[in-house]
Amino acid sequence: MKKQAAFVLKGNLLYCKDADQIISAPNSYLVCEEGKVAGVFDTLPDHYTGIPVTDYGDKLIIPGLVDLHLHAPQYSFRGLGMDLELLDWLNINTFPEESKYADLDYARKAYQMFADAMAAGATTRACVFATIHVPGTMLLMELLDKTGIHAMVGKVNMDRNSPDILRETSAQSLADTEQWLAACEGRYENITPILTPRFIPSCTDELMKGLASLQKKTGLPMQSHLSENLSEIAWVKELCPYSSSYGDAYDQLGMFGGDCPTVMAHCVHLTEEEIELAKKRGVFIAHCAQSNTNLASGVAPMRTYLDHKMNVGLGTDVAGGFSPSIFRAMSDAVQASKLRWRLLDNSLKPLTMPEAFYLATKGGGAFFGKVGSFEEGYEFDAVVIDDSSLVHPQELTPQERLERVIYLSDERNVSEKYIGGVHISK
Repeated sequence: MKKQAAFVLKGNLLYCKDADQIISAPNSYLVCEEGKVAGVFDTLPDHYTGIPVTDYGDKLIIPGLVDLHLHAPQYSFRGLGMDLELLDWLNINTFPEESKYADLDYARKAYQMFADAMAAGATTRACVFATIHVPGTMLLMELLDKTGIHAMVGKVNMDRNSPDILRETSAQSLADTEQWLAACEGRYENITPILTPRFIPSCTDELMKGLASLQKKTGLPMQSHLSENLSEIAWVKELCPYSSSYGDAYDQLGMFGGDCPTVMAHCVHLTEEEIELAKKRGVFIAHCAQSNTNLASGVAPMRTYLDHKMNVGLGTDVAGGFSPSIFRAMSDAVQASKLRWRLLDNSLKPLTMPEAFYLATKGGGAFFGKVGSFEEGYEFDAVVIDDSSLVHPQELTPQERLERVIYLSDERNVSEKYIGGVHISK
């Protein structure tokens, strides 16, 4: 899809410049030029006279929402196995399901359901895990590309501690990854590849070092998991006795940020050493509050990460999280932080709603560049919200209406989407 010529949206604009507050611009104009935000105005400047204006009346217009972590093949079993902890959940639910994606007919059926769900919601950017299967991964990329969503999709790498049907050799995994990357070149308009070692327990040092070498050659970003569950952390200590921590293991293997963008999901139990290392390397943290609750992993100290000025955003972690909605991820993040503050550490104040909205937009969007805000020069990602079905007797400000949207809305309230300046038909 080619970017549209300059155009204007009019409505109640809400966005963040930082984590402290939501900027509200009621009944204002949002200008798009060459796929970028050209400005927010309460009165349209004269030099924009004559360009198309779409007036959304009293509807809310927010930046597109960003999901930094989810698993496309797990969409099919959302809401199952929620009484299990992580490692048992992987063996009982995840690995048997992911093995089915060797069958392209099954993959097409399941991935189409996932793509349809992504198209219907407010998410405009996402980091997505596929499976080890190259044909299935490319099928997922093709289906997502048609939705207009901008996503990074990864062929998963794993060569140990997994069922035979999902276990690659290190050499095979690296060769398949290079084959996949070559096949992706110039193929998709909206989807790009991202290196995806599942996590250290399922990847040998040989495989991780090979991926690090490939990353240096290609400059590709990377996604994985870090310090999600206490049993997992103990396991990494056994597998990597040379490392001082889980994060240090990634770092010693050459895959922990630095020159290439890296997003690590969860980070529930980071040590002070890992926090400093992640900050130094510019690692992004994908906070997945719903998944961490469902799989009894804990609650990440998001106040600490914000206070340290770290790169942080939100993830749904489907299917550890049962909902693909980033609105739900915002409310879950706030609620989980309140429980952590009340029950575990009252020195860390709970997240506020503006902070959660920041994480869901500009915070996570930074992984994709200048994404997630209506500040000048940012990618023009916008979602129009029709909250008229969320009835109320009192007068509410646009920001109060946004808060209700975050807690009460679903995909039916998503009226229109624009991604990179392109109007995406729902």
